[in-house]
Amino acid sequence: MALTTKDFSVSVQIDATLERVWTVMRDVERWHEWTPTITSVQWLNGGPLRVGARARVRQPRLPPAEWTVTTIDDGRSFDWESRAPGLRVLARHTLEPGVVGTRVTLSIQYSGLLGGLVGRLTAAINKRYIALEADGLKRRAEANPERA
Repeated sequence: MALTTKDFSVSVQIDATLERVWTVMRDVERWHEWTPTITSVQWLNGGPLRVGARARVRQPRLPPAEWTVTTIDDGRSFDWESRAPGLRVLARHTLEPGVVGTRVTLSIQYSGLLGGLVGRLTAAINKRYIALEADGLKRRAEANPERA
């Protein structure tokens, strides 16, 4: 059986510096404060965000999942993945400096034997959640920097 993939992505322009947006994004334990798609994030092997760090993420309407940070370009991006038999879910968080502000792209990719199927079955919630996350990140990063 061939491996299949299903991708979801959203980009948003944020009227804040790259450093400001990164400060908000890298503090994953506080994501629940600015997006309704996260109930909690708990580091399992200590923080902060670094390659190899593992976190338990709880989201409404989804089972808790364990995510492992696989790549990080400090100040620019990080990827983390969650695995189950026949399934790999990769989430990417990328920042790019703009002429004014920062462009953020959030994406999620389902791959593996069950990747296409699970991606199709969860398409509606994935599209909704990454749009809400992008909007929440924008609002938090553009708000008073002391609330970061």
